Amino acid sequence: MALALSLGRRGLGTCWPNPSVGCVIVRGGRIVGRGQTAPGGRPHAETVALAQAGGLARGATAYVSLEPCAHHGETGPCAKALVAAGIVRVVGALQDSDARVAGQGFASLRAGGVEVTLGVMAQQAARDHAGFLLRTEIGRPLVTLKLACSFDGRIATATGQSKWITGTNARRLVHGERARHDAVMIGAGTARADDPSLTVRDLGVDHQPVRVVISRHLDLPLMGQLARTAGDVPLWLCHGAGAGPERVEVWQGLGARLLPCAVKGVQLDPDDVLRQLGAAGLTRVLCEGGGALAASLLASDLVDELIGFTAGLAIGAEGLPSIGALGLERLEAAPRFRLVDTRAIGADVMHRWVRKLN
Repeated sequence: MALALSLGRRGLGTCWPNPSVGCVIVRGGRIVGRGQTAPGGRPHAETVALAQAGGLARGATAYVSLEPCAHHGETGPCAKALVAAGIVRVVGALQDSDARVAGQGFASLRAGGVEVTLGVMAQQAARDHAGFLLRTEIGRPLVTLKLACSFDGRIATATGQSKWITGTNARRLVHGERARHDAVMIGAGTARADDPSLTVRDLGVDHQPVRVVISRHLDLPLMGQLARTAGDVPLWLCHGAGAGPERVEVWQGLGARLLPCAVKGVQLDPDDVLRQLGAAGLTRVLCEGGGALAASLLASDLVDELIGFTAGLAIGAEGLPSIGALGLERLEAAPRFRLVDTRAIGADVMHRWVRKLN
């Protein structure tokens, strides 16, 4: 099962809106087939593993990181394919929460005479599939907030200089995180100030995440990197009704996808933004700034994971804070996260946190 889960993790960021599943087929103590969900979501991991195993699948055990599908889509149900191949036992990590499956896959296996063992490494599987589960259960993707700042929590000097606070090793790891997410999201202020490309570079990967920009008025530079590459790398712009049809038309002409979102106060409603992204198929979103967007997500309790990179320099109180105002008066109201990993990355420190449920 550990191998099946690791295979599934390899496909994170490439399979949305489908989950990235791993499958390992074992017969007589030997692995005879293995597979992961292919880019784009098809074929499924079970199909790949069965094709590799061939006739050796008969009498074998299949380990799957998520319940095999039971519905007809572009291909037939994986549960029926496992039965037809002669699999005699299926060890599953987690039940699928998609209403089209939701226990029906395991029921179909049992009806076909297959022994089913459920719940092996379920906690790890729940972490791996968290984005898919969030989208199917509550309609929004998992949100990872990435912050790279000085020791005193600043992301730029008072003049706006920010390149580079952290070192090359940390920035390379951020590119890896981009590759593991379906989308990279920033606010309009970051797009204007930094002119980022938001692409994965120098890792040898052949896919790019969707670039998402939150811009109520679509007041983004038309000569920037995002505009110039909108027709080559997916660019989605979340905007309000007051953006103006002429700006919508210009960005659509450049190749961007426009997502109208509700307005809450003076900014886009973060809850609705994420619902729109979930409805469009995204399961995992990496937020890279800026401070106002980070504060908006935290204040709305929409951040599931934090990844921080802290550099060994101090900028001072006049520098730009990594997170905007939250309006907190009591510590009890502050968002709390649980530390799950910390390590040195070159000259910087990386720390990873997950949502603290209680």
